[in-house]
Amino acid sequence: MNAFARLASLVLPRARGAGGGARAERVTLRFWAIGREAEVVPVLLAEFERLHPGVHVEVQALPLTAAHEKLLTAFAGDALPDVGQLGNTWLPELATLGALEPLQARIDASPVIDGIDYFEGIWDTNVMDGRLYGVPWYVDTRLVFYRTDLLGAAGFDAPPRDWAEWSRQLAAVKEQAKPGDYSILLPLNEFELLVNLGVQQADPLLRDDATRGNFESPGFRRAFGYYVDMYRNGWAPPMSDTQISNVWDEFANGFYAFYVTGPWNVGEFRRRLPASVQDDWMTAPLPGPDGPGAAIGGGSSLVMFHASRHKDEVWQLIEVLSRPEQQQRLHELCGDLPPRRSAWQGTALASDRYAKAFRDQLERVVAAPKIPEWERIAQEVRYAAERTVRGGEPIERSLAGLDARVDAILAKRRWMVERRQAAP
Repeated sequence: MNAFARLASLVLPRARGAGGGARAERVTLRFWAIGREAEVVPVLLAEFERLHPGVHVEVQALPLTAAHEKLLTAFAGDALPDVGQLGNTWLPELATLGALEPLQARIDASPVIDGIDYFEGIWDTNVMDGRLYGVPWYVDTRLVFYRTDLLGAAGFDAPPRDWAEWSRQLAAVKEQAKPGDYSILLPLNEFELLVNLGVQQADPLLRDDATRGNFESPGFRRAFGYYVDMYRNGWAPPMSDTQISNVWDEFANGFYAFYVTGPWNVGEFRRRLPASVQDDWMTAPLPGPDGPGAAIGGGSSLVMFHASRHKDEVWQLIEVLSRPEQQQRLHELCGDLPPRRSAWQGTALASDRYAKAFRDQLERVVAAPKIPEWERIAQEVRYAAERTVRGGEPIERSLAGLDARVDAILAKRRWMVERRQAAP
């Protein structure tokens, strides 16, 4: 091939129509989604591809159990997709690795996405060191599901609003319960309620720029003691969820009257509870020490991977999926809660009696500690609680051991922060 022919091969269009006219090459975006969202997102993509006929989105479904490892392996092999769904607790790790594209400049210029419209706590989960790395796609949090009839039989006509009232209700329900039944189910293989009680305190969970545990602080000590007392008083059975045959059947049977869980269980309770108790359950925000309490904001965000060569098209996709009507549609398809306040307005979701408590709770969601080690630390919190509840370890010793283990987990982070602070 001579020089002229080589030059022509570079500048002439690579595809032509039947009549010889030039046709633009179509862009394909690779989108990694997880779990149920991966199954339903193709329905939402139809609208995007209608608005952007030159862009095709190819979805790859990742199972939740393998998604984290898949993402890290892909980063190491320079094989990450263009866009993805990322669990909020994974954002700090991928941002630290430099795998994510900062988005604030695009947000500032966007006519579609307005951070003020998002629940503050869930928006904050996407901000690391002052830089925004994701746009919340859906949000979840945990709150109280309870049996209204059992609470009424114990002498209460409303759910608890603070810890003291919750304790009175738990004691009264246990007093009325059949032998072998309890007031509340708190599976010992779950850390979420204890962590939520912890973030309701003034003391942070971590200290010294998130390089050390702060679990011996007065605030977490108070939360830990309140949690452990639920077992010591006989209100909660000391068991994991693998030791209970079926959480829905046992809720219907009156084995417990309170259960702390997330929005995915609204649909499950509607489907699985017998007709005889369908009018006897409700949801309520988490009680706090002195009134309605805070809770960790979970869910997933949409992220743009730094290595993508189609960043403008990725942003167009994120904008479409972030529209309030698209978030409403996502809720209709799989029950995910919208992170934008406007997506709740004038819809069936706004009038759903079980969703109202979640709408209230979302105004008080807070971000989990934004460090890559957080999931390991949360498991250590769970182990500490189990040592006290099952093993009888004194609270002071459990919390001292917890701080020591967390300090060991954070040793590398502490070294890096100290080096950065010492740098000229």
